[in-house]
Amino acid sequence: MRVKICGVNDPDAFRIAAEAGADLLGFVFFPPSPRAVSPGQAARLAALAPDGPERVGLFVDAEDAAIAAVLAAVRLDILQLHGSETPDRVAAVRAHFGLRVMKAVGIATRAEAEAAVARYGPVADLMMFDAKPPPGALLPGGNAVPIDWTILRGLDVPVPWLLAGGLTPANVAQAIAASGAPGVDVSSGVERARGVKDPGLIRAFIAAARGA
Repeated sequence: MRVKICGVNDPDAFRIAAEAGADLLGFVFFPPSPRAVSPGQAARLAALAPDGPERVGLFVDAEDAAIAAVLAAVRLDILQLHGSETPDRVAAVRAHFGLRVMKAVGIATRAEAEAAVARYGPVADLMMFDAKPPPGALLPGGNAVPIDWTILRGLDVPVPWLLAGGLTPANVAQAIAASGAPGVDVSSGVERARGVKDPGLIRAFIAAARGA
């Protein structure tokens, strides 16, 4: 079970997530998000645990220059594309930067999940299945909206994948059991206020996911 803590933006959250055993830590490079960090902030956080969890950079329909500016400041292991990127764009980013690429997709039905796998499975290194943002939402993820976990059960995905959307310490074990997910991603579900991570919730989430 791989666990990703996304939207890490302060030293305490970074340290606690690393110490508690998170496999991946996500930095959000999307200014409208309350969890957004600058490349410099991300670099300072990453330096707290140089050999710690893999670093994931979340981008939303970003141009190459914006991604390059981040990579000039901080080492990332995975580029997470969380916008409306096409399969061609995913493949181009992967080839240009030579890094693994995770494509996040918002779904509501089994058919949408299968279609996403058909589109992105051949070009992405990893996938993330998230809930579609509610009408009028400014963010593509981190909206605390869950999906019907059962639609992912038995889905044939050719790459490693994560389940996201409305997960919390209280429901993550149930979500894993219902979906069969090999990995989970959380952001708002471990926050005490919007954009503010809670160390206790981070520990509880990782423990619950591992226990599942």
